[in-house]
Amino acid sequence: MALQSSEDLGPHRVELAHWICEAPFEQHLGMRILEAADGAATLTMPFQYHHAQGAGVMHGGALTALADTAVAMAIKSLLPEGTHFGTIGLETRFLRAVRQGQVRAEARVLSRNDRDLLGHATVYDEDNQPVIEFESRFRIARHQPNVTSTRR
Repeated sequence: MALQSSEDLGPHRVELAHWICEAPFEQHLGMRILEAADGAATLTMPFQYHHAQGAGVMHGGALTALADTAVAMAIKSLLPEGTHFGTIGLETRFLRAVRQGQVRAEARVLSRNDRDLLGHATVYDEDNQPVIEFESRFRIARHQPNVTSTRR
């Protein structure tokens, strides 16, 4: 087991270049944001060797991370810059295995109720076949400036 320096154990201060951009984890996985506006987002991610599980197909956790990030970017497109929010629940339904190529997530915000937002994403393989259906619930942190609590 490799030893880590205390610098690698966190917490880490992360300063993103823009409100809607890839964070270090998303960069590590190779995610790219193609579009994020008006409560919708499209992201891509290549199937790289480190995304493989033991049988050689793309790991479900990598696919779920892409879908979760796509919904987060769709949410960011609706909220004021700097708003803190996070996933509080998710459900992933796996439809088929990914064996190669690039996957694409298309996400949208379905609803907002006070601080909770519901989102959906579908992830497609390189043949444009759906590989997962994903739904998640996010919550905006309490007591933030510039964030109004509205029911929609």
